[in-house]
Amino acid sequence: MKTNWIKPFINTAGGILLAAALIRFLIAAGHHPVLALPEPLLGIPLRDALLAVGALELVVAGICLFGKNARLQAAWLAWVGTNFVVFQIGLVWMHVHPQGTCLGSLTDPLQLSRGFTGGIMIFLPFHLLLGSYAAVAAPFLQKRTKVMKRMSHAAEVNRPEPGQPIYARFLKISCTACGGHIEFPTNLFGGQIPCPHCRAVITLRKAVMVKMACPACGGHLEFPDHAQEQTIPCPHCQTQITLSKT
Repeated sequence: MKTNWIKPFINTAGGILLAAALIRFLIAAGHHPVLALPEPLLGIPLRDALLAVGALELVVAGICLFGKNARLQAAWLAWVGTNFVVFQIGLVWMHVHPQGTCLGSLTDPLQLSRGFTGGIMIFLPFHLLLGSYAAVAAPFLQKRTKVMKRMSHAAEVNRPEPGQPIYARFLKISCTACGGHIEFPTNLFGGQIPCPHCRAVITLRKAVMVKMACPACGGHLEFPDHAQEQTIPCPHCQTQITLSKT
């Protein structure tokens, strides 16, 4: 999943919030009688509500335009977008018709809610909400996709050739902490697990080959470390010997 759209979206959203804040301050500085009436949801004078919301938008706009952490910026946008939509739902629930937009107010002195421009303004809070939630989720989905691709690649690399026995899909190693024998499927190669014997964290990799000399004939032997302490006939003299590092 590509995430190169996130930063332009955050910058655009920051510009929108900056413009919204300035317009709210402009409206609050006016002398319209309706500004003294209580805001339907908050219960405070509309002028104070405009100033409070404008200040919040100004802070989030600054975070979006000058911040460096895209995940944190997207989280702030998601919070603001959620509040915008909840506010609109609250007005509808109270049977109050919101005459303004996210860039205006309930008084809408700039007449932004009319025509095509008004439709865009009404859509902006939902665009902000959906875009911000997508921006928050995108890095997690991208990380999960990378993990799935790595797992798929590991399974493909370790897939046995046609005709190769099924047991070739498993590898054996010895725990580096306690020496216990561990068998694991090849698609987990390179991962880390707790040892089932001593619970120490170990990395799954191919077995280390160990060399020794037969104590009877001096012939050289090589065996994987998980085979230590096993008794086998020496391939040179057929004497029963115990495999060990020394």
